[in-house]
Amino acid sequence: MNRFVCVAAAMLAFSAQANIESISVKTADYAVANYQQAQIHTLANLVSFPTVNKEGLATPQNPDFIGFKQLLKMKAAQLGLDYQDKGHTVLIGLGTQAQKVTVVTHGDVQPADPTKWQQSPFHLDSTTEPGKLIARGTEDDKGPIATALYAMKAIKDQGIELNNRIELMIYLAEESDWEPLKAFMKSYEQPKYAITIDASYPVVVAEKGWSLIEPTFTGESPGTGVYVSNLSGGAFKSQIPEDASVTVHNASAELMAQLQAKANSLSQVKVSFTQMPQGVKVSVKGVSAHSSEPEAGVNAIAYLAELFSGVTLELNADGQAISFINQLIGTDLYGKNFGEIAYSHEFMGPMTVAPTVLARQGDHIVLSVNARRPVGKQAQLLEQQIRQAIDNWQHSQQVQLDKVEIELGEPMLLDSAPHAQKLLDIFKYYTNDTDAGFVSIGGGTNAKLFDNAVSFGPSMPGKKYTGHSEHEYITVEQLELNLRMYTAMMIELGNM
Repeated sequence: MNRFVCVAAAMLAFSAQANIESISVKTADYAVANYQQAQIHTLANLVSFPTVNKEGLATPQNPDFIGFKQLLKMKAAQLGLDYQDKGHTVLIGLGTQAQKVTVVTHGDVQPADPTKWQQSPFHLDSTTEPGKLIARGTEDDKGPIATALYAMKAIKDQGIELNNRIELMIYLAEESDWEPLKAFMKSYEQPKYAITIDASYPVVVAEKGWSLIEPTFTGESPGTGVYVSNLSGGAFKSQIPEDASVTVHNASAELMAQLQAKANSLSQVKVSFTQMPQGVKVSVKGVSAHSSEPEAGVNAIAYLAELFSGVTLELNADGQAISFINQLIGTDLYGKNFGEIAYSHEFMGPMTVAPTVLARQGDHIVLSVNARRPVGKQAQLLEQQIRQAIDNWQHSQQVQLDKVEIELGEPMLLDSAPHAQKLLDIFKYYTNDTDAGFVSIGGGTNAKLFDNAVSFGPSMPGKKYTGHSEHEYITVEQLELNLRMYTAMMIELGNM
C-alpha cells in the first residue's frame, strides 16, 4: 500500500514538473545564484524609507515616498528595466510586447511602534534572530518588491524573449486609500494575467471583504459608583491590538481582588495593575497580528473588556464601550454574539469580527471593529443585522450612541482564473507539496480591482503571517524560495 502511495506522489510531482519549462527552472537557479544577496541589500534600502501614509499629506508630496520612488527609479535603471511614475502608482517593466502580465504589489506600510522592536522597525535587522530579516514591510510588501525586481533582472540577463510584457505595479496607498488606484485603473489597460504578491501561497483565489463597524460612544459619569476612564487600545484598524488599558475609579478592595483573580485566570494575556493618584490603571498585553487572521493574535481590547465582564460600571462613554464589546463581541472571533451576523462559506470559511482600535475624540470614544466577510450573505442583509444588534444593545442599556458608521467591502471568489493552475504547478514543483490546492484568505488585496487576478505568496501555508504585527519579518530561506518561484512565474505566464 505504501509503495502505491509513493508512486502516486511521484507521478503528481512529475506532472507538476512536466508543466514547468526547463528554461524557467534554469533561470530561477541563475537568479538565486547571482542575486540572492542583491535582493537582501535592496530590501534593506527599501525598508529604510518609513512609507507610512499621513493624514493631511498627499502621498506624492510625502518626502518618504518621494525618496522611495527615487530609489525604485535608480534600481530600475541599474537593472535595465523601464520606469513610469504615475503619482500614487509606479510601473516597472520588462519588454514592449502588446499584451502584459501585471505583478501587483504595494510600497506603503502600516505604522510601527519602535518601542516594540529590538532595533528600528525601519532598519533591516539581520542579527537579532539569525535567519530572519526583521523590519516593517519585509513581508508586506517590500520583500516581494525586491524579489520581483531581481526575477525580472535574471530574465533580462538570460535574453529570454517572452510573448507578454512583465509589468511590476507598485501602489503607494494600499494600506490606507484605494481611491487613487481605482481612478488609475479606469485608464489602465487590463493585463492578460494579473498576480498579486501580497498574500499567501499556494494560490489565493478568494478574499474576504474588508469591513468596518464603528460606533461612537458619548456620555459622562456622575462619579458616584464604579466607573472607568482613559480607555484606550490598538494602533491601527487592520491589526489585532497588542495593548489596551483603562483606569478604574471607586473600586472597593473586594472588587479589586475580584479583578485580580479574573486577571490570573486569563492566561492568554498579561494584566498589570498600577495605582494612580485617582484610581487604578489596568493594562492588558496581548499579541499583535494581521486582523485578517485574528486567531494568530491575542486581542488586548477584547480581553480588557472581558476582565470587567459581570462588573456593573457607570455608563459613561468608556463604560458603554466596555459593555458593547463584552455583550456583542466578547473574546469570540466570529461574531456569534453580535445578533444574527455570524455566517460561514464552505470554501472561504467564517466571517471574523475583531475590535481593533479605541480612539478618543474629545468626550467621545470611537470603537473600530474590523470584520472580514466571505461570500454567502448580501451586504444589505448584513448591514440590517448589524444595525439591529446595535439597536437592541442600546435599548437594553438605555443609552444612545452618537453615531454608527458601517463599511462592508465586497468579497472575491475567482476559481476559474486561466493562470491559477500554472501557479499551483510552480508551487508544487518547488515545495514538493503534492496536496497543495487553491486557498481563500481573510485579507483583501488589490486583486479585486483586476478582471482575473489571483495571489501568489509570499506567506507560506501553516506559518504565521507577520505583516501588520510588531514583529514583522521574512526569512532568508523564504526570500530564496520566492525568487525561484517568481522567476519561474514570470517566464511561464510571460509565454502563456
